[in-house]
Amino acid sequence: MATLPQLLEEDIQTLDDVLNDYLDKSDATIAMVIDKGGFLISHRGDARRLDLTTIAALASGAYMANQTIANLIHEESFDSVYQQGEKNSMFVTNIDENCLLMVVFPCKTGVGVVKYHATEARTKIAKQLEIAHQRDPESGLDLSVMNMADPSELFRKRV
Repeated sequence: MATLPQLLEEDIQTLDDVLNDYLDKSDATIAMVIDKGGFLISHRGDARRLDLTTIAALASGAYMANQTIANLIHEESFDSVYQQGEKNSMFVTNIDENCLLMVVFPCKTGVGVVKYHATEARTKIAKQLEIAHQRDPESGLDLSVMNMADPSELFRKRV
């Protein structure tokens, strides 16, 4: 079952624009759209010296573990995960049934600002993902079954 709509160049450009705007407003360092399976879809910000692929996978795992905890305490779900560090903090929040917004920000930046501006970013990202889905409701990607050794099935030349 496809979990992610097929994204075109203009979809990615819109996601990138939303993430750039979010970074400007929130003073965060990095913002990423990730699939709930942990796959990095798009990112903006200063990612030098960071392994974003691994960070995306682990952030998704932390969010999904939090959802399991929510169920165990008879809560339907938790909307977000916040981890505070000494230098940097992380905030992960739900976009839609398939994607998350993951943010890394310096500790000097208040989490309230990060959360506040995430609401608008989530809405815009969800809207673009819905536009992509409506473009071709029957197609899409299940990244969990992708053959990483040969991803050619996913990439086609533009006609």
